[in-house]
Amino acid sequence: MTFFHDERASELRELFFESSEEILQAMNEAGLALEDRPNDKEALRSVRRAVHTLKGDSAACGYRELSELAHDLEDVLTPELVKEHAGLIPEVVLTAADTFHEMLAAYRNNLQPPAGAALREHIQRLLRRQPGAPAKAAETAGVKFDWTEYERLLIAEAYRRGEMVFQVALHLGTEGVLPAAAYELVKKALDSCGKVLALRPETNATLVVGGLIEAAVASTKTSEWIEKRCAVPTVVAQIAVSRVPIVPSAPRDVLDVLIESEAAAVSATVASGEPPTDALGSDGPDGDHDDEHSIATSTHGISHVAPENTLRVDATRIDTVMNLVGELIIGKSMLQRVVAEFDRKYPKDPLRGKFSDALAFQSRILNELQKSVMKIRMVPVEQLFRRFPRIVRDVAKLRNKHITVEIAGQNTDLDKSILDALAEPLAHLIRNAADHGIEADDERAAAGKSANGSIKLDAYHEGDQVVIEVSDDGRGIDRDKVLRRAIEKGIVKSDDAIRLNEDEIHHLLFTPGFSTADQITEISGRGVGLDVVKAALDTLKGSIEVESVFGGGTTFRLMVPLTLASIQALLFHVAGRLYAVPIASVVEIARISETDVHRVDDHEVFQLRKQVMTLVRIERLESNLVATPKTKDRLFVVVIGAGSRRFGIAVDSLLGEEELVIKALEDQLITSPLVSGASILGDGTVVLILNIAAVVTHLARTPAPLGATA
Repeated sequence: MTFFHDERASELRELFFESSEEILQAMNEAGLALEDRPNDKEALRSVRRAVHTLKGDSAACGYRELSELAHDLEDVLTPELVKEHAGLIPEVVLTAADTFHEMLAAYRNNLQPPAGAALREHIQRLLRRQPGAPAKAAETAGVKFDWTEYERLLIAEAYRRGEMVFQVALHLGTEGVLPAAAYELVKKALDSCGKVLALRPETNATLVVGGLIEAAVASTKTSEWIEKRCAVPTVVAQIAVSRVPIVPSAPRDVLDVLIESEAAAVSATVASGEPPTDALGSDGPDGDHDDEHSIATSTHGISHVAPENTLRVDATRIDTVMNLVGELIIGKSMLQRVVAEFDRKYPKDPLRGKFSDALAFQSRILNELQKSVMKIRMVPVEQLFRRFPRIVRDVAKLRNKHITVEIAGQNTDLDKSILDALAEPLAHLIRNAADHGIEADDERAAAGKSANGSIKLDAYHEGDQVVIEVSDDGRGIDRDKVLRRAIEKGIVKSDDAIRLNEDEIHHLLFTPGFSTADQITEISGRGVGLDVVKAALDTLKGSIEVESVFGGGTTFRLMVPLTLASIQALLFHVAGRLYAVPIASVVEIARISETDVHRVDDHEVFQLRKQVMTLVRIERLESNLVATPKTKDRLFVVVIGAGSRRFGIAVDSLLGEEELVIKALEDQLITSPLVSGASILGDGTVVLILNIAAVVTHLARTPAPLGATA
C-alpha cells in the first residue's frame, strides 16, 4: 500500500529502487569493515542507518515483507547484542544485503519476494543466544505497543488527516467468557471507537485467558470516551488509553520528505502542537541512548528541510540534451562551410569579418555547452570499484584464501553509460583473479610469497581514453597450458602455435568457449567468460591487453573511450567511401611508394624507420568495396596505435580533421564489423567511423609476419 496515486507511486518506487542500490552498497562496505574491525562503531552506525532507511522507504512504497524483515534485523543490531556477538554480526549484515537485493529484484519485476530464510535464521539464532533474554522478556511482559513500520506509517497518515490516534491496552479477565469470544467483543468495541490501525494479536488463535490486547485507533473521540466504550463488563479487567507520543525522529531521507510534501495541504489544518511530521516514536538508526527517552513535540516541518545540492535526473533526459547538442555541432559544421564558401565568392565583402566573428563566438559557446553536458554524464569509477571488495571476499571465503583488495584512481571520471557497461566484464575479471589467479595459502608459501594475495584495481586517463587495470600477484598465465588447450580445441594448429608470440597467445583466452580451468565450479570453468569481456569492449569501441609473468601475476588492461557521444577524428577516402578514425588512435601519417610494400606470409608489410608494420587495405577487408584503380605510385598511410600494436591503413586521400557526433547504427544497417558508427558532415555527407578494435581483432586471427608489430 502507498499513499499516492498511481503516477506518483511509480515515481516513488523508481526513486526507492535507485536509492536502495546505494543503501545496499553501504551495507556491504560496512559489513566488510566489521569483518576486519568487529568493534568499529562507525561501521555499525552505518549499518543501522542503512537498515532503518530501507525499512522506512520500503514501507512507504508498500513493500511490507521487506520493511518487516528490516525491522526484525534492527532487533539484533542493538549495542548489547553486537558487543556480545561481534564475530557473527558481519555475516548477518552481508547476508542481509544479499537477501534485500534479491527481494528488491523481485519487487522490481513484480514477483513474489523470497522469504529470506537464511537471514531470519541468523536473526533467530542471535536472539536465542542473547544473554538475559528470559529476564528481559519477563520485564516487558506488559504493554509494548511495538508497532511495525507499516503500522506506524498508517498512524502518521491518520495524523495528517487531522485525526487523533490513541493506543489502547486491554487486559482480559481470568474468569468469564472464553478468550476467543472475549477477543471478538473487544474488537467490536474498538471498531465502534474509530478506525483500528493496528491490533495485537491479529487473530484470537494465540490469545489466552487473562491475555493482553493492544490496539492503535484513529478516532475523533476523547480518551475517556474510548476507555468507557471499551470497558466491556466481565471481559476487560484493566484498560489503559493514551495518545500516541510524538518523538523527534532520526534525520529524514528523501522518501520521508516526499510523503510529507504529499500531505502538506492537509497537514496545515492540524493543531500546531500536533504536527504531522513523524508523528510516531521511531527508533532511529543512531538512537542508542540519546533519543530513546526524549518525548517532545516536534517543531520541524517541511519548511525546515535543508536544501539538497544533488538532483536526480533520468539518464534518458541527459541523452536527449546530448543528442540536441550533437545536432548543433552538425549545424556549426554547416555554417563553417557556408562561411568558407562566402569567403571564396566575396573575398572583399565587409560582412566576411562579421560572419567570422559571429561564428567564432557561436563555436566557443557551443564547445562550452558540449563540455558541460559531457561533465553531467561523467561519474567517478569509484561507483563501480566499490562493488568489487565484496566479490573478492565471497570468492576468498569459498576457496579458503586470504586476499586483499587495493584500489587506486577511483576519482577518474568516465561516461556513465560506459561505466555501466563495464560492470559485468570487470566483475568477471575480478572473480577470475580471485579464483584462478591467486593461489591457495600452501601454494603461495611454497613459492615464497606472502600468505595474503593481492588484487589491485587502478584507473587513469591516457589521451582521450580511460585505462582500467585489474592486477593480481598470483600464479600468472601458463603459456604452455594455454597453447595445449587451444590445440586440443582446434583453435590453432600445432605448426602455427610455434610461431605465436606472447601477446597472441594471451589473446587466445578471449576465444569463445575457451577455458583453462581443470574443474567446473560455481564460479568458473564453464567456458563462458573472457570472450564476453572482449565482446563488451568491442561494443564500447575499446580494447584489452594482457600482461602476465608465470608465477608472478597477471594484469588485464582495459582501454575505453571517455565518451561515446563525440570524437575528434581524421577523415579519409577509401574506394569512394569516406571513413574516420579517432585522432587519439593516429600515431602519424606517412607516405610510401607501392614498391615499399612487401608480402610476407600472406600479409602486406612496409618498413617505417626500422620498424616493420602490417599494411591494412580496407577495401580487401570489406567484400562490398571495389578498390580504386591505382593512378599514383605513392600512397598515404595512416599509422594507427592500439595499445602496444602498430599498423598502417592505406588510404586514397586525406580530407582533414573534424569533430564528429557519433550516431549508432542499427544492426541491419551495419554491413561490416569494421564499422562502429556513423556521423554526418555539414554538407550532408555520411562518414563511417572505423572500429579500430575490430581491425586489431581481424589482424590477430592470423599470425603476423615475423618482425611485424601487428
